[in-house]
Amino acid sequence: MKQRTVMLACSVLFACVLSQPIEGYLKLTEQIANRTVPLHWSQGPVRYFVFDRGVPGVTPSQLQAAVQRSFGVWQEVPTASIAFQFAGFTSSAPGTEDGASTLGFLDRPDLQGVLGATGFLIDEVTGEILESDVFFNSRFSWSVAAAGEAGTFDVESVAVHEIGHLLGLGHSGLGEVEVRTAASRVVAAEAVMFPIAFSPGTIDGRRLKADDIAGVSDLYPDADLRGRTGSIQGRVRQSGRGVLGAHVVAFNPRTGSLIAGFALNAQGEFGIAGLEPGLHILRVEPIDDGNVNSFFDQPPVVDVNFKAAYFGNFVIAPRGGSTSSFDIQVQPK
Repeated sequence: MKQRTVMLACSVLFACVLSQPIEGYLKLTEQIANRTVPLHWSQGPVRYFVFDRGVPGVTPSQLQAAVQRSFGVWQEVPTASIAFQFAGFTSSAPGTEDGASTLGFLDRPDLQGVLGATGFLIDEVTGEILESDVFFNSRFSWSVAAAGEAGTFDVESVAVHEIGHLLGLGHSGLGEVEVRTAASRVVAAEAVMFPIAFSPGTIDGRRLKADDIAGVSDLYPDADLRGRTGSIQGRVRQSGRGVLGAHVVAFNPRTGSLIAGFALNAQGEFGIAGLEPGLHILRVEPIDDGNVNSFFDQPPVVDVNFKAAYFGNFVIAPRGGSTSSFDIQVQPK
């Protein structure tokens, strides 16, 4: 069995780089021969260890409890089939290739804008995840307070985000950022997998949103998911050509949920799965709230020179099926 290590220096404080080829939908993928294969766990439950080193304000036991709650958030998704098991504390730091998935604090002064990072050991033939380690950067102040603590980052919120990566999810574009000189500030986010963290003291990242649920359900669907949900397929085009990297958002006016995808090739093709059957409003926008590298590793030329636009009609996501592919036309800025 051929193995390869993939390390994701994933910041959820500033924009971060993911190893996500342009073909993925909310997924981290591996190019195997001529196939693009999503990174995934093939057997469960996923067993994990917690590094037995604490930081000021967070003991190893408190870290373990926060991490366990964060795993529980993903395990409780009713449309996904994935389970986790705490295997114990370990003196082996995250990032050690020992066959054990470990989460814990590490002092990484070289990663000034990185709150946390996730790494993988994968099977190069199948894309199966063999080991995944997560570290939380002890250069920052951390808290496990139930209601959050001023001036500190919430372990549970960051753990939920990083566990999304551990499962194989990429970043979501559903968020708004206020760009500042020193750092970007999140104004709003409709996915815990948005790449930029809320300000210290907040606990808004502890709960999954519709986009996160659709992503993990697509990776680890329960037996009935495909028959209960629908999907939308189409192309984003400008002046007869595809718009690569366009962000497409499906809004359900009945439930208020937002689920999104990207136009992931030169033809501008996109697909959004895990939608509740019924009417949706589609909005297309350029990726302009953060660095393009927050979503694509070594990206080709992603097109951001177009105006946001709505598709002219409601689009129906059919139960147990998908729409016929259609075009959404956008105009240059």
